This record gives sequence, C-alpha cells and structure tokens, in this order.
Amino acid sequence: MSAHDTRIDFLYLSEQDTIAAGVTDMAACVDAMEETLALVGAGDYRMGGPDGNSHGSMLTFPEHPQHEGMPADGAHRRFMAMPAYLGGSFQHAGCKWYGSNPANRERGLPRSVLMFTLSDKDTGAPLAFMSANLLSAYRTGAIPGVGARHLARRDARTVGVVAPGVMNKTTLEAFMAVCPRIELVKVHGRTRSRAEEFAAWAEQQYPGLSAVVVDTIEEAVRDSDLVTIAPTTPAGSENYLRIRREWVKDGAFVSLPADIMIDEALLRDARHVADYRGLYEAWHTEVPSPGHEHIGLLGMYLMDRIREGEVEDAVLEDLPRIMSGEREGRRDEDEIFLFSVGGMPVEDVAWGTVVYRNALERGIGTTLNLWDAPALA
Repeated sequence: MSAHDTRIDFLYLSEQDTIAAGVTDMAACVDAMEETLALVGAGDYRMGGPDGNSHGSMLTFPEHPQHEGMPADGAHRRFMAMPAYLGGSFQHAGCKWYGSNPANRERGLPRSVLMFTLSDKDTGAPLAFMSANLLSAYRTGAIPGVGARHLARRDARTVGVVAPGVMNKTTLEAFMAVCPRIELVKVHGRTRSRAEEFAAWAEQQYPGLSAVVVDTIEEAVRDSDLVTIAPTTPAGSENYLRIRREWVKDGAFVSLPADIMIDEALLRDARHVADYRGLYEAWHTEVPSPGHEHIGLLGMYLMDRIREGEVEDAVLEDLPRIMSGEREGRRDEDEIFLFSVGGMPVEDVAWGTVVYRNALERGIGTTLNLWDAPALA
C-alpha cells in the first residue's frame, strides 16, 4: 500500500477455504510449530500480559446471574481472546476469538466456535479473517508432535489414547508424522461407541495401522511407547484424571494437554517438560493459588509444588531450551517424559500465516473491503 493508498482489503477464509489452503497438512504444521517454539525460546514473540507470556484474556459469567439474558457459569463456559505477535519467517500479529459452551453439542456444533484475525504488524490492518476450529485443532495437535520428535524413542510402535476426541485425533496425526514405525493404537473413552468410532477412523486414515478399544485408562497407558491423554473435566483436582507410575512404560513419552494428577513415584521417576515454561509462570501469577485447582495442566501442578518448596525449580523443564541444545534431551532409552501442553496464541499466528500465504498463492478465499478511505483518520 502506497503512502496515499488508504484502501484496505482483507481475505475471508471459510472452513472449506482453510482446508483447501492446507490447514490439515499435519506434517507441515509440525514443522511450523517447531519453528514457532524455537522463536519463542529465542524471545522473538509477544503474547498478552506484562511479561508477554499470557495465554489470553478470558470472559466468564457469574454462577447466579442477576440480569436477564446473562449466561450462567458452567464448566468450559467462556469467551476468550488470544492475541500474539510472532517474528522469524512469520512477521505477523493476530488474535483468536472464541466462545465455548459444552451445550453446543446438543445443537450439532463443536463445544467451541473459533475465528482468527491475522493483522499487519505495522498498521494493524486486517490481512485475513478465517475459520479457526481446524486451525486451532491442528496447531494444538502438532505441539505433541514436536515434543515426540525431540523426546520420544525412535522405535516407538504403540500409542495409547485416552479420550477419543478432536484433540487426540490431531495428536495421533502428529505422532504418525514424526514416528513412522507406529503400528498399534489403543483407545479408551468414556463411552465405548466414541472409542470405536475413533479406532475405525484411525484405521481408515492410516491403512495398515491396527486400532483396538480397551476398557480402562490403565490398559491404554500400559506398554505404550507414546501416550496422549486429553479428557475434558471440570476445574478442581478431585475431578482430574489420575495416572500412576506403575502404568507407564519405561521410555514412554506421555503428552498431557489436559487436567491431570500424577502419583509421587511418577513425579520422581519421570522428566517433566513444558511446551514453554514461561506460559505456566504467567498463568501462576494470574490465577488464585493453588493454580492447579484452576488450570489442571501438569505444568501448573509442578509450579505449585515448586512454589511450596516441595520440589526443585529445575523439575519443570522447557522444550525450547532442549531444542536449542541448551538443555539435554533424552539421555537413555528408559527415560520417561511427561509433556505438558498448554497451547499458545503464537501458534495460531504461525499456522494462520502459513494458511493465509497458501490461500494467496492458490487463489483461495473471498476478498472483502474494510474501506476505500476511512471515515475518521
């Protein structure tokens, strides 16, 4: 845009447009997320909050609203804005906005409905406005893929899946992209029908892969080289899923993008790695103590234990520092890794940028006009 050209157009991308622009290309997404975490580790990013590490700003509702029409509080009932800037090859700012309501499923809708705005880093002008359910699902699933690429055993063959939902579909796709020897998937869900649907999908998606339904969480975890656990639970540790050391195979890589409790033996015997430790440090200043009662991720549990002086600060490691070589990765074949996945808005900016650039190259999407000249300037 020249100094005198005030016209602003932006690209609208529907969900089908984003598919055509490659949003479901998991191998490419894992590569983009690897670059993203490297940039975060180098400091070439900003998110919300005073330290630039905030997950976002969340709008919730009172338990008993006093105003007609105001929604009531409920598990996962919220609106949220997640802004970020990412440098490197991306050089864009953006913000994901979504509303979440589990009752959506009764209407045939996903729990959360997401949109993403990609912006010019200098003018703030919109470049693209796109459907973001797939964008978010794929970037979330790709992060465990980055973790597995750096921390899982190279000969991993068996995956345990607990909670056969969207998040674990994309996580399995990421595991398949980085661990080509996978041959067996064990699936456990709250209902057998959901687990059977997931197993059928996995076998159809990856011919030659065997997927079986198991009756317990323990069966899914035992003897699995890779594990992904992603149930949806209300806040409060009494509601969180519990994992025991005796279930976890020596050498396993366990991805935990969910509320979780672990026993003391697993705390002691595993290495605990965060997708980015700064995210959990920011959360820990934003929510009441103990933070794990409000955000049930493994990283928050460890931050509480660190604050209480019960474990050393070094117990919560940082994947970007391992990726850069600043910290040691897997030391032997028997090391267990528990990987805390919080998700960050820089990931939306990264994958949104890739999808936007693909759409421009392929002539996908609808150009919309913001203005030819602003009414106020």
